[in-house]
Amino acid sequence: QVQLVESGGGLVQPGGSLRVSCAASGFTFNSYWMYWVRQAPGKGLEWVSDINTGGGSTSYADSVKGRFTISRDNAKNTLYLQMNSLKSEDTAVYYCAKAFGAGEKALDYYGMDYWGKGTLVTVSS
Repeated sequence: QVQLVESGGGLVQPGGSLRVSCAASGFTFNSYWMYWVRQAPGKGLEWVSDINTGGGSTSYADSVKGRFTISRDNAKNTLYLQMNSLKSEDTAVYYCAKAFGAGEKALDYYGMDYWGKGTLVTVSS
């Protein structure tokens, strides 16, 4: 069965860096667009970034552009999010998700059919 397991969250000071990972199994990882979505305390879901099947095309929310980098290692079936210059407003649970259709880009959250349980990132001094 499909499994997405995030790891790497934790407490980091403002201005610091953190890398979160998402280990994927149960599907052909290199055939699917992948996503990072976050949810801050008391707020709704926020799309953070996405990456195409080969890793050559990426997109970012304006709130993280220039600070976060999404990447994937298809040989290891793993998705990454490198987060630099972290701010308090980046505090959230970070989820990875996969697109519903192979080779297709999800246009909204309904197009993402499997989600991990999330990893908490807390940015605080």
